[in-house]
Order: sequence, then structure tokens, then C-alpha cells
Amino acid sequence: MNQHLDQLYRHQYLSALDLHFARFIQGLTGDDAPDVALAAALISRWRGEGHICLDLSVPAGKLLLPGTDDPVRCPELDPWRQTLSESPVAGRAGEWKPLILVGTRLYLHRYWEYESKLAMILKQRMEADLTAFDEGRLRESLERLFPPPVSDGETDGRQEVDIRTDWQKVAAFTAFAKSFSVISGGPGTGKTFTVAKILALIIEQNGGIPLRIALTAPTGKAAGRMQEAIQEAKSALPCPEAVKSALPVTASTIHRLLGSGPHARNTRYHEDNHLPVDVVVVDEGSMIDLALLSRLVQAIPDSARLILLGDKDQLASVEAGAVFGDICHRGRSPVYSPLFVETCRRLTGESVPIQGPGRFVPPAADCHVELLRNYRFHAGSGIAAASRAINDGDGPEALNILKTAVTGDARWQTLPTPEALYKTLENTLTEAFAGYLATTDPQDVFGRFNLLRILCVLREGPYGVGHINYLVEEILHRRKIIRRDTPWYFGRPVLVTRNDYTARLYNGDIGIVLPDPEGQNDPRVFFPTPEGSFRKILPSRLGSYETVFAMTVHKSQGSEFDRVLCLLPDRDTPLLTRELIYTALTRARKDVTVWGREDVFLKAVSRRIERSSGLRDALWPTGNGTGNTN
Repeated sequence: MNQHLDQLYRHQYLSALDLHFARFIQGLTGDDAPDVALAAALISRWRGEGHICLDLSVPAGKLLLPGTDDPVRCPELDPWRQTLSESPVAGRAGEWKPLILVGTRLYLHRYWEYESKLAMILKQRMEADLTAFDEGRLRESLERLFPPPVSDGETDGRQEVDIRTDWQKVAAFTAFAKSFSVISGGPGTGKTFTVAKILALIIEQNGGIPLRIALTAPTGKAAGRMQEAIQEAKSALPCPEAVKSALPVTASTIHRLLGSGPHARNTRYHEDNHLPVDVVVVDEGSMIDLALLSRLVQAIPDSARLILLGDKDQLASVEAGAVFGDICHRGRSPVYSPLFVETCRRLTGESVPIQGPGRFVPPAADCHVELLRNYRFHAGSGIAAASRAINDGDGPEALNILKTAVTGDARWQTLPTPEALYKTLENTLTEAFAGYLATTDPQDVFGRFNLLRILCVLREGPYGVGHINYLVEEILHRRKIIRRDTPWYFGRPVLVTRNDYTARLYNGDIGIVLPDPEGQNDPRVFFPTPEGSFRKILPSRLGSYETVFAMTVHKSQGSEFDRVLCLLPDRDTPLLTRELIYTALTRARKDVTVWGREDVFLKAVSRRIERSSGLRDALWPTGNGTGNTN
């Protein structure tokens, strides 16, 4: 089997890390153990691709490297599981072994522990209701904070859900009544505004007793946007000033909330030293990986509410897992238990779908609310319609919407060849950035810069971020919009790529180099603050950064721009999925253009992100003792 591992490595099916890990595990067995070594190599590879575990049933009995001179056949499932169960390096759930085998799923011990603890805590929270409350007072607050909606915004078009239901009001009731709640919805559905009302509701129901509320998100950029949104919503809330003043004014990254450094796994707050909080609100849930969310929920006391926000259709986290999608059970129709439906109707006046008689409803169902009404996109919006088709996996319909909406807010353009890319970009960029540096006022510069953002799928290649940023700089320099006489030229936009707690700069923050009138017009990098002002940073103080006229779709998560130009590659790649296309389109507030090839686009929309884990089965059992695998 060592020969087989070498073959897989030689064909670049395995990385050097995969190969060394397999040999390490093989050495621990004390014998040849070729099937154990292969399983170890594959779990390392799958972990690198974002999976939580290796589902042995997928590769079992199949050929690896088919079509080559050196194919490797995996063992059949039953004997493979038997071999692993008898191995000294693989144990059952709860045992202290490097590998953990649960059914057909093989875990690295650390990731089994993250998943099992997260599942256990969330299940406990999902099954627990809070103590008794004053129904009359709650009903009055809900009616005042959530008057009948008057917007005629877009809905997601699903006929089985009554769109007359005020789902924001239902979400508020759920977040108040449950120890754990999940509010999902696309951009423009009012998740953060709803949370501001939810917090006001909880404060009002607490009878004047102060609450310790923590706002947090996985990145500094996302935390900053959440903080801005809460502050903006505060003034419009129909509640007493005392309640408004009790709302939190700051948000932090999850790492900072837990008291960790940029790389440290050890945190100040953990399962044996809980956070001093009564309510925790977590935004951008789709960006959170398994390890981080597991550590966070372990650090939250049982007495505190946990409210998780996100868009279940967005890209999953860069690190392991698709945790938010598993928690929401993406693709499942929203139905609730009879008790929840009756209580919700009595206290909110809203009707929600009920599960059929005799059908099991897992506690997770009563904790999840999806916001369906979009307050950003008008009826008939191309962005909304194309995004909906992409989520449904209907590539031809999405492409048709983009190609026929010539004057709308979403358009399609055939991808130019690498040779024609410069000229095609030049026409687009000159219009967008003509007045980019007509002033040195940071507010104006940022406003003009944010008129357009180029989003790429790849980092390398003719359509990758590196090359596109080079072309943009070249175009703007030749048009005399910028002067590249120094690396820190005025107008250079930079993206922070690593948290720097000392400088208070976080992964995803964007700054622009401008002359500092208080420093002899020397270059400084200006960063906007949540309060609406700007911070100046010496270029030499920046740690990890990159130019950001263009950025990857992954890096754009948690951000929004007036206009988006989405640049697809000229060939298919595993990175291209419907979640990525959806995320790119929904970064745009007003206008999006997709440059691509039709065959590449259709292939991408047909492909979903599928990451192996046991979390969804643990949270959404079918009621017959088995997990839900639909």
C-alpha cells in the first residue's frame, strides 16, 4: 500500500501533508496496515477540501486515478470498516484515538470532538424553552415593534409559504422564546434590522434589569458592518429612549470576544470559563467554520440566549465544514410543530406552516426562521430573479434572465479573450473611476471607489485577482487617474488579509492610500470606522495586505457594493459552484454584470458545495432513530 500511496502522491491526488500523515498513522499501527494508511491519507485529503470527516461509503470499492496507468482501488465498505474498527489507531465515539469511526464516517479526533460538542450543546438549547414570561406584555411589544409591513419588496417565490406572514415578527418571537435561534435570509431581507428590534424586545421584557449583550461576527469587516447597522436601526425603533440606550454600541470578532490572539487556540473564555453574557448575536453565520463555532458555543453559559444570523445559500466557510447550512438543513421546507404554531399564532397573530399529523418535527425546526421578503430589490429585479434561479439550480433560467435583462440591474457579457481583456476592462473602468481621485477627501474617495468592485473566482491566471489588479492599475495609470511612481501611490486600495489586534485592523478591512494634510501630505492608509470617521495608518505598520481593485468572491463575503463586475474563468474549476455564483451576484446593491462562458456558468450552477459531516443528521433526526439524510 505504500506503493499505492506513492502513486497517489505522484499523480498529485495526495499532497505531501496527506502522504506524511498516512505514514505517521501507519507507523502507529505497528504493522503494514495498508487499508488504514489509505483511509488516513484520504481523510487528510478530504479535510483539506473542507470536509469534517471522510464518508467511507463514497470511495469504497471505487478506483482512484481512473484512466491512468496506476489506478488504485479502495477496499469494499464492510471489510474496510471492519479493518479500521480493529485497528489500534481508530476508536469509537468518546475514545481517545487519533481516528474516530462513527458508522461510515471517519474523523480526525479533534474534528469529531468539535462536531460532537457543538451538536450536543445545540440540541440541548433547541430542546429547552426559557422561563415563564408575561404574555400580555410580550404581545404589546411585538405589535408595537412589528407593525403590519407595507413594503411590496421581492419574495423568494415559494408558493408553499404564505408570503403575507410577517417573518420578521415570527423571528422575534422565536429569538425571545428559544435559548437558541437561527435567522436566515438573503441580502436585503432585514436580518440585522430585525435583530435590533429583537434586542429591544428582550430588553423591554427584562423589566429594566440590565442585560449583557455581545454582538460578534467571524471577521472585523463583518463585525463593523453589524455595528453600523445596529446603530443605524436604533434611531428608528419605536421604543423608549431607555431601551435604545441599553442596546449595544460595539461589535467584535469572535476571536476577540473569546479572548484569543490571531493564531492561538487557547482562549480566555471556554467551556470551563464562560463569557459574562446574557445574549449573544452572531452575524455572517455562513462564514463560520466548525472549530470556531464549536469553541464559541462552549463558551456561552446555558442561561444566555444565542441568536445566529446568516444566509444559508452563501458560500460555506473557507475552513472545514458547512456548519450554517447543516444547522438550517438547507433545502428543507419550513414547517413547525403544532405547539409552536399555536403559541406563535396566539402571541404574534402570525400563521406559519404546520407539519402534517403524526409526522415527527425535530426541535431544530422550531428554532429556524427564514426571512423571505426582500426590501432592497424591487419587484422584477434581475438580481433577485437570477439569484433565485441559481439557488434552484436552474442554470438555463438564470442565464436567460441575465442575457435578456439588458437594461435591468443584472446583465451577461461573453467573456473576452485574455488578449482582449485589457481593452474591454478599460472601457468599463474609465467610466467607473473617472472621478476617483478628483478629490483627496476620504469620504468622497471611498464613495467613488465603491461604485464598482471586480470579483474573481481564482487568484491566479489571466482571469485571476493578481492579473486583474495589475491590469486595472495599468489602465488607471495610463489614463492618468493614478500615478504609480511609488508602491504607496495615492489612490491605492488595500485589503487587510490577516487580523492585527495591535493596529485594530482585521481580515477584510479595506483602506485607501491618500495624502495626510496633517503629516506634510505624506501617504497614509485611511480606513473607515463604524462611527463614520476615518483612521490613518502608516503604510509601514500594515502587516499582511494586497491591492484590491479586484478581490475573490470568497474575500467579498460580508461586504456589499453598489456595482459588481463578476469575472468567471474561461474553464471549469471545482471552485465554481452555485453558492459562489449566488454570493457574487448578491454582493451588488444596485447592479451586477457577469462576464463568462455559458458552458462554464451552467456547469457551476449545476454543482453544489457538498461537505461531509454528521452535524445535520445529529440536529435533524427523522424520529425513527436515524439521521436525516435527505
